[in-house]
Amino acid sequence: MNSKTEALLEKLRSYGSVVVALSGGVDSAVLAKAAALALGDKAVAVTAVSELLSERERHDAAECARLSGLRHILLDAADLAVPEVAENGLERCYYCKRARFQKILQWAAEHHIQAVADGSNVDDNGDYRPGQKALRELQVASPLAECDFHKEDIRKQAQLWELPVWDKPSAACLASRVAYGIPLTKERLCRIERAEAILHKILPGQLRVRDHGSLARIELMPEMFESFWRERENLTHSLKELGFTYVTLDLSGYRMGSQNESGLGAGLANR
Repeated sequence: MNSKTEALLEKLRSYGSVVVALSGGVDSAVLAKAAALALGDKAVAVTAVSELLSERERHDAAECARLSGLRHILLDAADLAVPEVAENGLERCYYCKRARFQKILQWAAEHHIQAVADGSNVDDNGDYRPGQKALRELQVASPLAECDFHKEDIRKQAQLWELPVWDKPSAACLASRVAYGIPLTKERLCRIERAEAILHKILPGQLRVRDHGSLARIELMPEMFESFWRERENLTHSLKELGFTYVTLDLSGYRMGSQNESGLGAGLANR
């Protein structure tokens, strides 16, 4: 066990008891496993469930909790009931994180658990993430970041612990696919999830279907362009059946946070 992992376990032990916010990604999966090793049954995994969480992520969260041996709680987040979330402005992630973690903190207090922790890591500081502000305000612990874990460190540790998500591509919530200013609805988020599921059946690797209202902008790894082109007609037809009028392939390829580049997101350059 390397020094970072030892420091992480020691940090978690210092909490006495902890709720791990388990999303289904590799970061929170490693944190959950570490919490189980450090605190045993004094650690609990909680997953905030709403229309913003895909079924795939929910399944992966449950599986990681099971493999870690943690009790797993599904907490109704009701994200779309928060007006600032449903309106989908630039600060959507802040309001979403704040509302979610207020619920998790309340659950922890009711069950006499001392700390709440999330899977943020050092690399998260390099992108526009207004949700981090909410975590700081609510004093949610980020032990991976505090122990200097980068994404690469987390993936290596996940592989050593034989967690099945060790090489899983990063997957932000479904709301991150919707252009700022377009209201979030259950139907819109469901359409995105179904559209990405259609593409995943044919195209491996990281991909996104970005929702610009009547237009679907598909982001793929560039090496998948040729495969997409071979299936272009079938995929276009399938996505149009979901309600998109136009289907486009973004020639810049997949990149994290691309919705920040256009529309209302253009204002981020001045922030």
